[in-house]
Amino acid sequence: MTTTRPPRIPRPGAGPQSGRSTDPLANPIEQDGPARRGGSATAIVVVQKVFGAETSTFFLLLGTTLFLVLFGLVMVLSSSSVEDGASAATGNDFFSSFSRQGLYALIGVPLMLIASRMPTSFWRKWAWPSVIVTVGLQLLVFVPGLGYTYQGNRNWIRIGGFTGQPSELVKLALILWVGWVLAAKKNLLNDWKHVALPIAPVVVIAIGFVLAGKDLGTAIILAAIVLGCLFYAGVRLRIIGVALGAIIAGALILTQVTSSRTSRISTWLSGCANENSHNGTCWQTVHGWWGIASGGIFGSGLGESKVKWGWLPEASNDFLFAIIGEELGLIGAVLVLALFVVLAISFVRIIRTSTDPFAKVVTSGVMIWLIGQAFVNIAVVLGFLPVLGVPLPLISAGGSSLIASLVGIGVVLSFARHAPVRQ
Repeated sequence: MTTTRPPRIPRPGAGPQSGRSTDPLANPIEQDGPARRGGSATAIVVVQKVFGAETSTFFLLLGTTLFLVLFGLVMVLSSSSVEDGASAATGNDFFSSFSRQGLYALIGVPLMLIASRMPTSFWRKWAWPSVIVTVGLQLLVFVPGLGYTYQGNRNWIRIGGFTGQPSELVKLALILWVGWVLAAKKNLLNDWKHVALPIAPVVVIAIGFVLAGKDLGTAIILAAIVLGCLFYAGVRLRIIGVALGAIIAGALILTQVTSSRTSRISTWLSGCANENSHNGTCWQTVHGWWGIASGGIFGSGLGESKVKWGWLPEASNDFLFAIIGEELGLIGAVLVLALFVVLAISFVRIIRTSTDPFAKVVTSGVMIWLIGQAFVNIAVVLGFLPVLGVPLPLISAGGSSLIASLVGIGVVLSFARHAPVRQ
């Protein structure tokens, strides 16, 4: 006897196999869910490729750099709003300097990320061409109609509506070239001929063109960069000492060439104690002191600076640290110092973990450039050095300095991306 199984009655809304509705409009979220998950997964993969790195130092250096750039934008807005608003007749507004600096940051940060993706062989390949191109750009400052003088220095070019300082690019190019030479001669660095003959002529030409434009501050930074590269490459201290002596002798001679430099250094050596010098060469230094002193520990508040109301020249550029000390107080000043110390620690970690001589020398050059220039700027504001016209890296207003600094950090990030970890 056979029995017949009763027909199965499907549940309302259940499909024949999956138990779900076969109507494509019944649940559109579930229908395109896999596609959406695939798109988000692709986006995650792209982000991982951009920011993927094997070392924590990469993220430490990247995060500190981005924070300094954002902090600099805030301080440029605060320090320049009064001066920009006062020059409204020329077409400026309260946000003119901030808008320009923001545009430079939008250009520089992507260039930094692109540079961080480049292999070491790319920087070796372009070491020579970069020196030739940047030194050629530096020569343009002496071409009538292109180069122009600002604050007594002929170190700027103007092409259409674009203005730039080629010497900032010379810094990075010189670092790459010196690193390439020292890495290629790593087994011959004990012989001074293999150090001086290839490096000295190019360095003298590059620094000489900068000095021809009367930019002594940038020339000092360039000389410090070269000495730092020689030291971290393992060149004998005797050779470095001879080079340092020659640089000091040249600097002493150059300080006596123009009367403005002589008077500036003499008033600095006197400690700006002469009241007559307060209205002359010590004007910036003294008003910078007053601004920092009035800030106290906690500062007068963001945007509440008094010296930026026409009392402190270059408040958003060379003397921005004085505005930071006035508005954010000792806490803000110490924070800036701490951030640059973190940058220095990141550079040192990359130098110690790298096994490539080229990467070590280039990283050391970028470190001397940014950290050394930062402390020179702060020393000038505090009165420990005469006024040299050196901006605070990543913070002060200035497109050439910001973009060049970010690209230099991008080069170091490319070394940090897959640096081997010491056991």
